[in-house]
Amino acid sequence: MSSDNQWSAEEDEGQLSRLIRKSRDSPFVPVGIAGFVSVVSYGLYKLKYRRDQKVSIHLIHMRVAAQGFVVGAVTLGVLYSMYKDHIRPRFFSEPKK
Repeated sequence: MSSDNQWSAEEDEGQLSRLIRKSRDSPFVPVGIAGFVSVVSYGLYKLKYRRDQKVSIHLIHMRVAAQGFVVGAVTLGVLYSMYKDHIRPRFFSEPKK
């Protein structure tokens, strides 16, 4: 057996280190997570003071707002990665001598 197929404890990556690595690769992941948590927190806070609105309607509105924030963050992340990978190297790279 080759050593490539063997598992070692050093290769096992924890959830926090994986999140940190992913946030370095795409910086809008933590923005999406933070936005989702803030919208849900605000929705739970406002659940107490919803007046005559039904709970199910309130929860649907909060779900749509949280999903919209995450979709917006993902869209910005994709646009940023396209800029970083395709536009910046083409227009802002130094000419080869």
